[in-house]
This record gives sequence, structure tokens and C-alpha cells, in this order.
Amino acid sequence: MGISYSSPLSPSLSTTTLNITHSSLFPCTSKANPGTISDSTFSHTNNISLNNLQKPTKKFGSFYYCSHNTTCLGSKIVPLKCFDKVREMETQEGIAQKPTIDIHGIDEELVQKMVDDALVWSSLHGLVVGDRSVQRSGKVPGVGMVHAPFSLLPVTFPESHWKLACEVAPIFNELIDRVSLDGKFLQDALSRTKKVDAFTSRLIDIHSKMLEINKSEEIRLGLHRSDYMLDEQTKLLLQIELNTISSSFPGLSCLVSDLHRSLLKYYGEHIGLDSSRIPGNTSVDKFAEALAKAWTEYNNPRALVLVVVQPEEHNMYDQHWLCAALKERYPFHLQYCLSCLYNTHNVRTIRKTLAEIDKDGEILPDGTLLLGGKEISVVYFRAGYAPTDYPSEAEWRARVLMEQSSAVKCPSISYHLAGTKKIQQELAKPNMLERFLENKEDIAKLRKCFAGLWSLDDSDIIKKAIERPDLFVMKPQREGGGNNIYGDDVRTNLTRLQKEGSEEDAAYILMQRIFPMVSPTFLVREGICHKDHAISELGVYGAYLRNKEKVIINEQCGYLMRTKVSSSNEGGVAAGFAVLDSIYLN
Repeated sequence: MGISYSSPLSPSLSTTTLNITHSSLFPCTSKANPGTISDSTFSHTNNISLNNLQKPTKKFGSFYYCSHNTTCLGSKIVPLKCFDKVREMETQEGIAQKPTIDIHGIDEELVQKMVDDALVWSSLHGLVVGDRSVQRSGKVPGVGMVHAPFSLLPVTFPESHWKLACEVAPIFNELIDRVSLDGKFLQDALSRTKKVDAFTSRLIDIHSKMLEINKSEEIRLGLHRSDYMLDEQTKLLLQIELNTISSSFPGLSCLVSDLHRSLLKYYGEHIGLDSSRIPGNTSVDKFAEALAKAWTEYNNPRALVLVVVQPEEHNMYDQHWLCAALKERYPFHLQYCLSCLYNTHNVRTIRKTLAEIDKDGEILPDGTLLLGGKEISVVYFRAGYAPTDYPSEAEWRARVLMEQSSAVKCPSISYHLAGTKKIQQELAKPNMLERFLENKEDIAKLRKCFAGLWSLDDSDIIKKAIERPDLFVMKPQREGGGNNIYGDDVRTNLTRLQKEGSEEDAAYILMQRIFPMVSPTFLVREGICHKDHAISELGVYGAYLRNKEKVIINEQCGYLMRTKVSSSNEGGVAAGFAVLDSIYLN
């Protein structure tokens, strides 16, 4: 859920802005600031010092490379080393981290050749999205394709933080499952939000109806993505949000990792980078495996997996990669082997909008979901996370129909609600994790990742946020990107809510603003390479499958790296704010 980077890919990709359409590449909670914050390690119980916040430094100058005028294909490549100039960072313990990639030392001619090779690779390997400037590109496959926006080189990332993000993924999976089973907690925690947020209210009404009819989900499937930023001052990896619906880009993220690995195998010697430092990324295979096993648990080989999609989807190719993996299980990330060629899932999928499901769907007395007369075993949502997905009552009827059925839902309404911003804030309260988890070490690991999160009924934190709005982000209960409130707008909205004295404050939460490290990078959109200062956000996928008391899958499933210009508050690739990237471990 949430490029939103909070959800999917958009119409036209300009040289200065990025538009793509669907479930969230930067869930976005922060804007980079290379300055420091004194005593600003946020928690939910400590005091916050608002002193000494430095203003952002001057934005790095930009320039462009155009791939249409390539004249360097036969030119000699001069070996260069990118680590001649490095930036040393001191951790809280005083241990210096390894340097970031210094792109200033890369020859412009070499950059142009890498861009050209990257564009050819993307076209040949399906790293594509629908071009919004082309009619029907979001409805008809193969019409109006353009390469997905990407970073030319991977972003450096500390291996220790990478391991932590992977390690906590199964714990977050288990937490979501436990929370989803506590209907009273979900209803109570969202009760004030329900009064002022019409969209969330409708979701809660569906959840209430399922509780009333005692609807249980024996087979529970979650395909999640937990998004993080690395805070520059504290060197802490802090969670931005946990997506439980429509976690996008499992297909294209794998391809970007392969693209970067391919580039470094050929050019790594010239720029001082080792392709083996890019971790493997099998998110689409892992997601397909989880969906296939859920299909198996349903136990009807003739049943179909239903992919719920938007009427116009420019990020359809990311979804088609997953459907192809379900059908054939060819590992498309350049790791072919004979055993995989014969070990196919052979699961058939069907793509339908919510309106089409309302028109053609029905439930048999035993709970079986039929769509056009065909039985549905698993419902996989790549739509339904935003108010715009429900333009009429038909879409809401479809959602209720699917929830009432015996098909496996990914996610169920309870999993969906467990991923809301308000529940994220509630779980960050002292002693709240102990309600759902027993292992103290697991609890400590999760808390280490929590940023500061507060309800707007906390008068002390509201006062501090009005005084220093640049340290906070105001977040509504929305996915898909472009919804958060930053800077002076935080002060304006908080002051307005205080004066009005209404319950509208329940529609928002406050979050600590994270300030990740800023570094220059090459961003490629529509064949043009743009050099700018940027920040990055790590998303780690997780899969969870359970049948009654048996946990079948609970694992980390690859990653998504998104990079955006540091001057941008929001960060969704699909929403047009960011580009796809990969990790270079240091």
C-alpha cells in the first residue's frame, strides 16, 4: 500500500518529475536535511529538544545526459576510482562507517555509456511501466511502454542495518497476524478515527459486519512491506510505515537489482564497485510462492487467483511479473536452472476491477466465491487501498462480497486495518507490543525501529509541533503517497484544529520527521539522466501464511529501494516522486 511511494505508476514521466501509478513506493515521511538535530532522538516518552536545527544546505547543482545523442559507444573507457573522496560518518558509538559512492569522480562519457546500456537492458528485460502520455497504456498490455524510472547506480547502505531490517520482517509479520485477531483492539483504537474519516469508517463497518457474523479466516495470507529510513544523526534505522495492502513493486524491484548487478559486472572495475555487494532480490518469486501455497491450502486445483486491479493501471507490468511467476515460476532475475523450469506453480490468475467483481461475482451458500462462474481461491488486492478506488457503492459491495466469502484474502479486512497509521501509532505506545508478543528480544528489536509517533490528543507534543513543525510530519489514514503534511502546514493545521475544537484531529497522527543522509546520485527518467542530491528509503518485503494453528510461511522476501530528490517531501515511485533503486552493502 502505499509510492503512494504510499501506492503505484503515473501518466507521464517528465525530466524533472516522476509519474507512475500504484501502491506506494515512498510512503514518505521525511525530507532530508544534512544538518543536525540536537538531542532529537524521539521516543514516545522522552522530551524533545527543539534547539539547533540547522537549515538544509544549498541544493546540489544539476545537469542532464540525453541518451538520444550517443557518440561514445566506441570510445575508450578510462579506469576511475570512486572512493578517492569519501565522507566519513561517526556513529553514536564513535565507529566510523564506510564511505558512500562518490559519483563526482565518474567521467561524463562513461556515465553516458552506462545510461545507454541501462536503457537497452531495461527494454529487453521488462523493467517497464505504462507511459501515461499514451492513450490506453494503462489498460492494454504492450501499448505505450516506457522504462521505469531508476537510479543509475545502487545506493550504499550499512550491512548491519540491512540485516536488522531482514531480521525483524518475520516479527512484524507475526505482529500483524496477532493484531488482526484482536477485533476489539482494532475497533477501539479506530473508534475516534471512524467519526471523522469517511473512508476508514467504511472499512471499519465491513470489519464490524464480519465480527457480527462471526466470520473467521482460517487461512490467512499477508504480503507486507515495512519501509524505513536511516536517520543521519542517530544512525538508527527507523520505520516509516508497514504496508499490509497492495505492497507494490515486487516484480520491478528484482529487475533493478539485476540491472545494477549487470552494470557493475561490466563497469565496476572502472568505477571501483563490486557487483557482489548488491544483495540478491527474489521478492517476486517469494510472493508467488506464498500465493501458490495459499492456493494449495484452499485445496481446489481448478480455482483461480483473483488479482483486484484499478481500472487504469500503468504499473501493470509489475503485477504481470507476479502473475507470470505464479503460472510458470521461471526465475526472471537471471538465475535460471533446470530444476526451476520443471517445478512450476501452474496457478492461473484473473484480473478484475472492483466494479467488475460487483457485476459478475456471487457467493454460494457454502461461502464459495464465484466470478463469471469460476471459483476463486485467493483474492490478491492491488487496489482498494484508497478512497478513489471506491467511486460508487458498487465497489463497496464488491469488497463486502469478497470479505464474506471463503476465499483467502490478501489482505483480509482485519489485516488491512492492522496496517493503518493509527494502529501503527497505537502499537508504538509503551507496553502495547506486550499485548501481542511474548518474546522480549523480539519486542526490543521492533521498538528499536520505531520512530516517534503520537496521537493528536497529546497536548504537550502538539505544543512542540507548533513551535517546531519542521521536526514533525502530520499523517492521515491514507495510502498511495502525496497525503502527508509538512513544514509550516503542520503548524497551520494543528493551530486550526485547536481553535475549532472538533474531533477532526482523530483523522491524523504525528510522526517524528526523519532526516536521512543526502548524497548526489544519477536519476534516470524517460531516457534522461539527471544528477541531483537525493535520499533513499528501504522497503523490506515479508510473507506470512497460516492455516489455523499451522504457520506455513513466515519470512523476509526481498526488498525495494526507492530514491528521490532530497527537496521532495513525498516519495512514491507510482505517485511520481521517486525512482527505483537497489542496495550496495558496505
